[in-house]
Amino acid sequence: MGGVNPDGTAVEPIPVFDVRLDEEHVEAVAETLRSGWLTMGPRTQAFEAEFAEHLGVSHAVALANCTTALHLAYLAAGVGPGDEVVVPGITFVATAAAARYCGAAPVLAEILGPHDLSLDPEDVEARLTPRTKAVCAVHYAGYAAPLAALGEICADRGIALIEDAAHSPSATVPGDDRMLGTYGLAGAFSFFSNKIISCGEGGLLATHDDSVAELARSRRSHAMTSGTWDRHRGHAMSYDVVDVGFNYRMDEPRAALLSARLSGLGAAIAARRRLTHRYREALADVGGVSVPYTVDEVDASSCYIMPVMLDDPELRDPLRSYLAERHGIQTTVLYPSINEFTAYAGSPGAGELPRCERAARCQLTLPLYPHLGEERLGRVVAAVREGLAELSR
Repeated sequence: MGGVNPDGTAVEPIPVFDVRLDEEHVEAVAETLRSGWLTMGPRTQAFEAEFAEHLGVSHAVALANCTTALHLAYLAAGVGPGDEVVVPGITFVATAAAARYCGAAPVLAEILGPHDLSLDPEDVEARLTPRTKAVCAVHYAGYAAPLAALGEICADRGIALIEDAAHSPSATVPGDDRMLGTYGLAGAFSFFSNKIISCGEGGLLATHDDSVAELARSRRSHAMTSGTWDRHRGHAMSYDVVDVGFNYRMDEPRAALLSARLSGLGAAIAARRRLTHRYREALADVGGVSVPYTVDEVDASSCYIMPVMLDDPELRDPLRSYLAERHGIQTTVLYPSINEFTAYAGSPGAGELPRCERAARCQLTLPLYPHLGEERLGRVVAAVREGLAELSR
């Protein structure tokens, strides 16, 4: 990223996200390293208990990443070869890829529109077939998908509702204190480096269902009947392998980091919400750009990212270059429409997603993190205003 001030000095760059760890977070990892026990063990168990209590679910199963959580959630829903899983066209590719891991086909469905990038329940219902085993609702940017409508559709058809809650720890449906990721058969969370609570690589499956949790705990560690920590403590002398499993474990340093950061999650999300409100206010009179979702939804969201939609998709990439080169401001795109990836061009529904395709061309993600501050936010908005005016001439 470039940019030069009028006095010739370099512009301070503004990254699209920025991770800051406190000393207590670093110390929690250091203490784990000093302990000599690094693979899945007591710190992982402690974090699972803490996160389950935080969400209000019966079970939280810590995993290597959110993709593995989605895979295990689909398996728990009975998804297998020849089956179908309905997923939105606007999501990270893992939501669809995890269905293929099961031998199933991801069926791509439409979003509601540029004002709400969630699954459209009417389009979902139109795409259901006798082969449909699950629908995956993605809580885009930390805003609730239409769970009531999707849940009713799934209940009527006897299929599973899975929640991709990668963006939404602590988010809720407006007017309801129940957290996202706890409505369906299972919810999948991400702790990737740029997520709201992160450890570099990590994920978690949340569920109220005992059998789903049992499957996830078994399959994450090669479907062995006992783990290394059990044998280390003398709780088992050997083990059996009862199914085809995977190496989907979380390790102790990451679990310790997540436990240390969990207490600050509320304050981090509160800061994100304040900044999101400020962005919405500051962008209200900027022509050619709109902000999805509504003001009333902000305080129920985790505000993972600050998405905006440009009226003219032809300006999106030139604006991104302008912001980076002239002002040192990094942006990103969440997400390309899955049907436009080479590997998914032939997926069911791929040729019928005009709303997804347009959203993918219009969407832009602006910098957002708890310590962004008013001055940087003001710089971003001023640069967007200036860039759109100049590029629209």
